Amino acid sequence: MVAGQSAEVLRVLDEAVVMAPDDPAVWTAIARMRLRNGENLTALEAADRALVLGPDHPPALLLRALMVRDAHGHRAALPWFRAALTADPFYVDAWAEYAATLGDGGEAGAMLAAVRTLGDIAPDDLRVPYLQAVLAARGGEYALARSLLSRSGMTDRGVPAALQLDAIISLAEGNADSAAAILEGLTARQPGNSRLRELFAKALFDAGRVDELAARFGRDAKRPEATPYLVMLVARAHEQRGDRAGAAPLLEKAMQGAGNSAVVLSLREGLPSPTMTIRAAGLAGDWIKARADARVLTARFPASADVSALAGDAALGAGDLQAALSAYAMTARVKRPWPLTRKVVLAYTNSGELAAVDLLLARHAANEPDNASAVIALAEHLGQSGQWARVGPLLDHAIAMGAGHDPALLGLRLRAARAMGQDDEERRFATLLAEMRPRSLSQR
Repeated sequence: MVAGQSAEVLRVLDEAVVMAPDDPAVWTAIARMRLRNGENLTALEAADRALVLGPDHPPALLLRALMVRDAHGHRAALPWFRAALTADPFYVDAWAEYAATLGDGGEAGAMLAAVRTLGDIAPDDLRVPYLQAVLAARGGEYALARSLLSRSGMTDRGVPAALQLDAIISLAEGNADSAAAILEGLTARQPGNSRLRELFAKALFDAGRVDELAARFGRDAKRPEATPYLVMLVARAHEQRGDRAGAAPLLEKAMQGAGNSAVVLSLREGLPSPTMTIRAAGLAGDWIKARADARVLTARFPASADVSALAGDAALGAGDLQAALSAYAMTARVKRPWPLTRKVVLAYTNSGELAAVDLLLARHAANEPDNASAVIALAEHLGQSGQWARVGPLLDHAIAMGAGHDPALLGLRLRAARAMGQDDEERRFATLLAEMRPRSLSQR
């Protein structure tokens, strides 16, 4: 499997099933192979069978924990990790994934305890200094984080998560050029990762490379799906170049916020061919072709969560909300990333099912408390019904994570402060918003 010899893997596993049809290790291996091949739904079936055959089989429990994490979030997966560790208290891989999941779920203290246990069990495991580096960076101890990350050796091996952490540390230390070099390579490897692209844009801005920023991201900033953060960065780049005419429309767009309407995502180099084909049809307004292409793909790969997500996108673009929700529900059985939740929320909103929107956004924000976009989306939704006592803390949390660059966010926080009678906070956010709003766009 590691060598990528898929045909040989299938042959060996077929033999293994004949020799030991009731061995949970065999079915765990089958589930992993199917996951690697993109057969997500049949992988789920194999994992279920492994657990039926061996309810206390540690690798099967760990695999289920990882699947639950992808589909339902970090906190929902914790009981499965604990079950795997109860079955085998010295299971190194389970301790490493458990620690990472605790950290991503916002439980830094519990993560530290888990990392220490991992270090006691496997002191030479390189994941120990890496996870310690993550903790140090989140705590603002960047020099320590750099030392620990170097000790892990993961950046030398080209591990994407380690490279991203390296870039974040470099940005915090003021070495924006180094961060930009790392992020340029990462965005080339992951062209669909919008967070990486925004980090790359920030690195270019902090490095003073405003001409390069405007050239690389100018077209992106004009696209309908561009975030206010990226738009503002490019606008400020134009300002620093003395191009007020180029900056003005972008500043206006950034002040308006992200908006809630559906957009057809643009084409980007490096995306999978099926994604490009369906996006191209959507951009041309040919949703009949987009849906036809999606049906062909679904027939070829009925167990693929990615294909069902594409089918949902095509249905959503065509206005068939129930078909979109059905396809997204199939994807959500396997994974539920934030972009998927956003699309499901849009479909439910357009269907008038606001209770479902409340539940989805609250669950996602609870499971990913460090996801600023999810937290802000929940706050915006609650603001529509005047639930300001919940809006304020959510936005404060998002600002603490570095999202205070968004004028729409600051405007919403100002409204919350005003509604709750927080006079000092109202003045503070009014000042922040005025500082961010360019003079030429201010009301007179």
